[in-house]
Amino acid sequence: MTRTTPPSIDADAMLDQVREWSAINTGTANLEGLARQADALSKAFSVLPGEISLVDPAPVTAIDADGSEFAKPHGKHLVVKVRPTANRRILLTGHMDTVFPADHPFQHQRWLEDGVLNGPGVADMKGGIAVMLHALMAFEQTASAGSLGYDVLINSDEETGSLASAGLIAEMARGKLAALTYEPAALPDGTLAHARGGTGNYSITFSGKSAHAGRNPHEGRNALVAAADLILRLKAMEREDITINPAKLEGGGPNNVVPDHAVLRFNIRPKSTSAMEGFDTELAKVLSAVEREHEVSIHRHGGVTRPPKPIDDKAQKLFDLVRECGAELGQDIRWQSTGGVCDGNNIAACGVPVVDTMGVRGGAIHSADEFLITASLAERAALSARVIERLSNFEF
Repeated sequence: MTRTTPPSIDADAMLDQVREWSAINTGTANLEGLARQADALSKAFSVLPGEISLVDPAPVTAIDADGSEFAKPHGKHLVVKVRPTANRRILLTGHMDTVFPADHPFQHQRWLEDGVLNGPGVADMKGGIAVMLHALMAFEQTASAGSLGYDVLINSDEETGSLASAGLIAEMARGKLAALTYEPAALPDGTLAHARGGTGNYSITFSGKSAHAGRNPHEGRNALVAAADLILRLKAMEREDITINPAKLEGGGPNNVVPDHAVLRFNIRPKSTSAMEGFDTELAKVLSAVEREHEVSIHRHGGVTRPPKPIDDKAQKLFDLVRECGAELGQDIRWQSTGGVCDGNNIAACGVPVVDTMGVRGGAIHSADEFLITASLAERAALSARVIERLSNFEF
């Protein structure tokens, strides 16, 4: 099937922007790099007829290896509001951060072959941001532009769970007709992610009692043993609709001392809301049992960061609309369910239909092999522009 691109979309300009943005390191913890990226994006999005602001991140805490809670800083989030008083409004979201910190060796771009660019964030998702921007620029040239308003949110912390932007996402999703998120396509052929599972991250701190391992071990309360017991109980809680991954255990010390401290970190992947809620209830009981049986104290930090994203009737209508628009442009749009998560989970939890893989075609994201198929920049911008135009009078 032949792919077509409207003449209003400048593919060369899109590629130039992606390469410029990819050259800025925006690992989630690199506040200086994120500030530079936010400034570059503010200038780029100023071509739209709206107001641009940088919003402070919400406070976020994490647990250190010693069990202490500390504040975790994040970069500012970019917000663009266009025609805020329009009766019909949509939300478009993306993220400026990547998984590559400032000291990561993957910092440069190179051509793998003609039309395939390797570089940090080129697919996930600086390419997606370019798709979003140029789709909106093309939409603003249509006769339908005046009848549809929209908000744009580009957050700084998606790669670590959007804890510093979750409230802002919910606020901006409220009352929206639909939402589009610009994660890369699920497959290099452009396949969209459909239903998604959820995710949650937990840190459990164990405080026991130290003692001499030879003289009086019975007087000690071994925090590592309590943590090990919890690990086995967590794995026993797995079901068909939820997986649990104990990921890191910290604590202990000299061989001749009963360890009085441990921190266990684990991740859950619930496939349904009922699995998510059931786990939380069961975890409380298991923690109480471990605390009682091992005579340790336990502190729990964290929880579900992104709820599962099932596809309801309204969401399916949005997927069908994207497919129809793709067919009009010679693009064969398909979808499949995935275990991955993104801000689309958060948006769907607000009752707003969302398609969250409207970004570029590419692959190998979160690795030094990440690549962008450059022809997809204009291709996917054309698709989004058509979808946005249809949303100006679409009824769910």
